[in-house]
Amino acid sequence: MSAPSSPTPSPASPGDRPSGGLLFAHGFRPFFLAAGAWAPAALVLWLAVLTGVVVLPSAFDAVTWHAHEMLFGFVFAAVAGFLLTAVPSWTGRPPLNGLPLVLLALLWVAGRVGVAFSAVIGPGAAAVLDLALPVALVVVIAREIVASRNWRNLPMAVGLTILAAASGLFHAEALGWADTAAAGWRLAIAMVTMMIGLIGGRIIPNFTRNWLSTRGETALPAPFTKFDGAAMAVTLLWAVLWTVWPDHIATTVAALAAGLLHAVRLARWRGWRTGAEPLVWVLHLGYLWVPVGLLLVGAAGLWPAIPVSAAIHALTAGAMATMILAVMTRATMGHTGRTLTAGPATAILYVMVLAVAPLRIAAPLAPDLYWPLLIASGLLWTGAFVLFLAIYGPMIFRPRVDGKTG
Repeated sequence: MSAPSSPTPSPASPGDRPSGGLLFAHGFRPFFLAAGAWAPAALVLWLAVLTGVVVLPSAFDAVTWHAHEMLFGFVFAAVAGFLLTAVPSWTGRPPLNGLPLVLLALLWVAGRVGVAFSAVIGPGAAAVLDLALPVALVVVIAREIVASRNWRNLPMAVGLTILAAASGLFHAEALGWADTAAAGWRLAIAMVTMMIGLIGGRIIPNFTRNWLSTRGETALPAPFTKFDGAAMAVTLLWAVLWTVWPDHIATTVAALAAGLLHAVRLARWRGWRTGAEPLVWVLHLGYLWVPVGLLLVGAAGLWPAIPVSAAIHALTAGAMATMILAVMTRATMGHTGRTLTAGPATAILYVMVLAVAPLRIAAPLAPDLYWPLLIASGLLWTGAFVLFLAIYGPMIFRPRVDGKTG
């Protein structure tokens, strides 16, 4: 699979004023806002369900609902915002805005409501509401890639299709067709990990190279080579095996091999030279959770004392959450015409989200401290995203500072 090129800000032309208002002028605006708001809201709601404070009328049990909404409410919103913003840069075509973007945002809302009330409206209706956005986004992204003949980014459309199928596996179990929800969350986690590998493998060394070059550095990150391709090929093998045969020894071996390859890959990008700019070092630390998570998958296959949840939260609360916040903050700055540098408050939210996964991983390993560690990780998670909304929410709602549209 080839990796996409790194996105750069591509504002709409002055005559391209969207009909849906400023919030719907560009894909990152509504969907980054949705991701930033739903991440803490869904966590608080899940904890309320676990403690019996709230009874959710969902056809999903509490844990399945939590997994689905973190993956297809939070993560998918961020993926949608990124792709709707990056694809115009990759293809040279105008960004989706106005009424079509409003409709996509409404489909996201409909999916959240449908899943939460699926026991009331029926699991079939909930499935239709929830799968509408992934299917629509596949159509939109594929159309843009085909129209521009930008075939190197076709894996993004394939990835979205697989994510839609993963969500469908959740709904198949809710409908009573098969016990497929676990395969659904494994497939979704594996696919997003692949996306992080593909996209991160381009933007992290590129952004690092640009930043180091401005400081006169001559030792720069390694470019994308056959080594990176091999790392992604082994990760794809792990993704397939983990989805279908999570407990097989071949899955364990593939996870360990992929983890080691990604660790070497990350080291080749010279992240230790970026300590002066949080906007760059957070990408390296976020990506670090990819090899850590894969190695934990392998370790859990070898030593039963290591829970699979450790690997799951390394890849989700670690890699996905950190990379999402890193990309959302950077893209919001760039697409609102601001200088690409992180202030102290942004650095604090990075530190907060980076602390979430270690605490969440440690919780099941220290039974006596399980609830304090779980609460601490939840507070840090909530605080990081609330801080994101406080800093970047106003940017999302306001015009670009350089007077351009987009």
